[in-house]
Amino acid sequence: MKIRLNEDKELVKSLQEALKRKDGYCPCRREMIPENKCMCKEFRDQIADPTYEGYCHCMLYYKEK
Repeated sequence: MKIRLNEDKELVKSLQEALKRKDGYCPCRREMIPENKCMCKEFRDQIADPTYEGYCHCMLYYKEK
């Protein structure tokens, strides 16, 4: 298993700037709760699933098998 950033460097830059503005909370989520702190709980759960391969909700990270 490998976690990598999206290949789209402009998207990554934009998301990283948004994360800074939101104090590390996912820019795609409205609620600023611990579950939405990057890497969000949803993606951590996806990482734990051995059958999952794909992007996190905001498309910043990609999990490869």
